[in-house]
Amino acid sequence: MLDDPDDIHPLFHGAPRTTEFRKLRKRIIRQTREAIESYGMIEPGARWLVCLSGGKDSYTLLAVLHELKWRGLLPVEILACNLDQGQPGFPATVLPDFLERMGVPHRIEYQDTYSIVMDKVPEGRTFCALCSRLRRGNLYRIAREEGCSAVVLGHHRDDILETFFMNLFHGGRLATMPPKLLNEEGDLFVYRPLAHVAEADCEKFSTAMGYPIIPCDLCGSQDGLQRQQVKAILDGWERNSPGRRQVMFKALTNARPSHLLDAGLFDFAALTRNCE
Repeated sequence: MLDDPDDIHPLFHGAPRTTEFRKLRKRIIRQTREAIESYGMIEPGARWLVCLSGGKDSYTLLAVLHELKWRGLLPVEILACNLDQGQPGFPATVLPDFLERMGVPHRIEYQDTYSIVMDKVPEGRTFCALCSRLRRGNLYRIAREEGCSAVVLGHHRDDILETFFMNLFHGGRLATMPPKLLNEEGDLFVYRPLAHVAEADCEKFSTAMGYPIIPCDLCGSQDGLQRQQVKAILDGWERNSPGRRQVMFKALTNARPSHLLDAGLFDFAALTRNCE
C-alpha cells in the first residue's frame, strides 16, 4: 500500500510518517500475513466476520486486514461487526460513526448479555467465562446470517501466552487459544490472525493512529482475575529477561510429544530397545 493520500485506505489516513511507525506497521503486517498463511486461513472468495470491540487489538486487526486486502494479499470479503452487550455507559455511537467515516462495511448488533451475566454470576466470581460464551454464541449466529465462513478475533500473542499459563496453573492441561479453530457445529472457522503480534505493538499502533479506544469496563471492574495475575507474572519475567515472552511463544510452536507425558499423543508403550 502506498501512503499517497489518493492511494490509501481511510483507516490509514493520518498515519505517522516516522521511521519508527513505518517499522512497526511493516512488522505487524508481516507477522499477520505469516499467521494467515502458516495456519491456512485463506479461502478465496470467503466472507469474514471481523469482530470489533473498540479495543486496541480489534482496531489493529481491522486496519491490518484491510491493508492486506488493499495489497491483494487477502482475497476475502470483510464485514466488521460490533456486538453491543448492553454494558452501562457503553458509548454506542463511537464505533458506528467511526466505521461510517472509514467506509468499512459493518453490522452493529445489540444484545443485552450484560444483564444475564450480572444475574447469573454469583458475587465474587469472574464474569469472563459466561460473558465470552454469550458473546461467541451471538457472533456465530450473526456470521451465519451474514453468510460468513469465519469469525475473526483480535487475540494477540500475549493473549495466547496468558491463556496457556492459565490452563497450566489452573486447568491442569497444556492448551491455549489456537490460531485456527473449527466450531463445535463444524460450519464456522474461528481465526486469530494477530497470533504472532505482541500486545505492545497493537497498543503502539492504535495509539499512533488515534483510533477511538473503548475500554471493557465489565471485566476491568473486577480485581484479582486469573488473567491479570498471569499477566503480572509474565510482565515480571519480561522485565528481568527482555524477550522472554517471544521465547515462550516460540515454544508453543515447537512441541515435542515424546518429551511430555501424554500417552495419548505419544505411544510410550510401543518404544523398544535395540538389543543387537
